[in-house]
Amino acid sequence: MIALSLAEIAEVVGGQTHDIPDPSVQVTGPVVRDSREVVPGSLFVAFVGERADGHDYARAVVEAGAAAVLASRPVGVPAIVVEDVQAALGALARHVVRSLGATLVALTGSAGKTSTKDLIAQVLRRKAPTVYTPGSLNNEIGLPLTALSATAETRFLVLEMGARGIGHIRYLAGLTPPRIGLVLNVGTAHIGEFGGREQIAQAKGELVEALPEDGAAILNADDPLVRAMASRTKAKVVLFGESAEADVRAENVRLTDSGQPAFRLHTPSGASDVTMRLYGEHHVSNALAAAAVAHELGMSAAEIATALSEAGSLSRWRMEVTERPDGVTIVNDAYNANPESVRAALRALAAMGKGRRTWAVLGKMAELGDEALAEHDAVGRLAVRLNVSKLVAVGGLRPPGCNWAHITRVRGVRSRCTCPTHRRRSTCCAASCARGTSCS
Repeated sequence: MIALSLAEIAEVVGGQTHDIPDPSVQVTGPVVRDSREVVPGSLFVAFVGERADGHDYARAVVEAGAAAVLASRPVGVPAIVVEDVQAALGALARHVVRSLGATLVALTGSAGKTSTKDLIAQVLRRKAPTVYTPGSLNNEIGLPLTALSATAETRFLVLEMGARGIGHIRYLAGLTPPRIGLVLNVGTAHIGEFGGREQIAQAKGELVEALPEDGAAILNADDPLVRAMASRTKAKVVLFGESAEADVRAENVRLTDSGQPAFRLHTPSGASDVTMRLYGEHHVSNALAAAAVAHELGMSAAEIATALSEAGSLSRWRMEVTERPDGVTIVNDAYNANPESVRAALRALAAMGKGRRTWAVLGKMAELGDEALAEHDAVGRLAVRLNVSKLVAVGGLRPPGCNWAHITRVRGVRSRCTCPTHRRRSTCCAASCARGTSCS
């Protein structure tokens, strides 16, 4: 964070200083919420959680070198006390961002946010110092903490924005106003909470509404709901995708024998070939989104293509590939799951496993509401069409009376369950069991 005195921070967040002998002491280290991350000069933010109260760690963090605690009550050590810790954190982030000379890039979408954010960061940091969201810290706490990690040297600040309802992205964009806003796609992740894809599009489009007239909206030309967001902004619109109408597009898309995507990248400034280190064709769209951002910030097609070809995964559990000595290839894509990401992972598995046996181990996709049964059924059918050798399903949809035990075979999604109608254990179709209908 840029250095600020405790007195300045108290004024910014509207707080009162308690037990601070010298208000001119500066916060020179990071702003953290985890006591284990405290270093000399830090500001520790004391949140009250379900399992722990950050205020209980106040003395320990100060002894570890924290300059003070941002708290909702006096804690007996140097503290800035506010009514709402989360609101104060956001206010501090807003102040720091306005003090920076950095260009803010914000992105959202139903799937691929973190992978795309990692690609953007790896491309832009070749041009200038770049700070980006670690992992998926994309909510009202994680986003301001990321913004506060920027320093005076930072030139690009890349922020992932997530949403679980209308107004969430508008709030985040108010804390960290972007000049470039990227919308990847509108899918079915969290559809149970939003109520439908149109509502998801409404929420995601809040990002382009927040852009200034001299900003740029980077939109997916291949997603009709995203492309329609062009009417919701006064900023310049840049389209990316495989569509011929896209400003930044891919041609001759293919997969290498190891399942890594390759394509010809076209931008308004030229074209260049890309062969990615990541796995799965779905990364082509992510790469094009990153390329569109980089082009808008002045990078050439050749520079972008080189950066994309050398970029790896910066976040854990996203298509991590491990080659075992016995010849087994393990692909770990276990961070999160929604219908779009699972379909992409299955297609990547099929591409990587040509001529080999393939196993897919899948968990439950949550927050799909009334679409849950149909989406899980569709994923199982896709596994069959892709000739996945074995499918192991962990967990499942469990309406009253259904007690799935384990999957005994796939190539037809079959499981052992307690039939809610017959009240006996039987081999039954998972879809029928989930609907509560009879099994045979």
